[in-house]
Amino acid sequence: GIPRSPTPVRLRRLADAAASRRESRMASLRNAVKRVTHKERAQPASRAKLGLLEKHKDYVERAQDFHRKVKRINNLRKKAAEKNPDEFYFGMVNAKTKNGVHVEERRDGSEKLTHSEVSLMKSQDLSYLHMKRAVDEKKAGRLQDQLHLLTENPMNKHTIFLDGKYTSLPPPPPPQ
Repeated sequence: GIPRSPTPVRLRRLADAAASRRESRMASLRNAVKRVTHKERAQPASRAKLGLLEKHKDYVERAQDFHRKVKRINNLRKKAAEKNPDEFYFGMVNAKTKNGVHVEERRDGSEKLTHSEVSLMKSQDLSYLHMKRAVDEKKAGRLQDQLHLLTENPMNKHTIFLDGKYTSLPPPPPPQ
């Protein structure tokens, strides 16, 4: 007969036979055979009105999400059942419920201040900023004064007092 070209199934059988004979040397041939990829089917045309067909990985994701939610609800139920009615936290002093919804009162006191108190606080803030600015400017001036010997051509002259008289000398040359 006519020699047939090997099909993937035949190649697979040949590879398995060779592997059983020489397990250590021919194991890589098994990986060289092209394998059939099994694709998930699409939604049949008659059921297209129902939307996309849920694939297995979609189902797994949906199931995990559902079980996470069930666990969370069960944990909350367990916490509510085991709650100690005598337990007290200072946060409970300002906490209230309106129509079953938890509402906490504001504690910053902004609604209790009058207009004059607010303007006083603003003026105090402004005076504090002016004071801080003056302190920073003074500090910058002191630092600037320390830098006068670092320039190549100093702006000032050194005055040396000798026997009650003073003479003005040119500044020393910059270090080399």
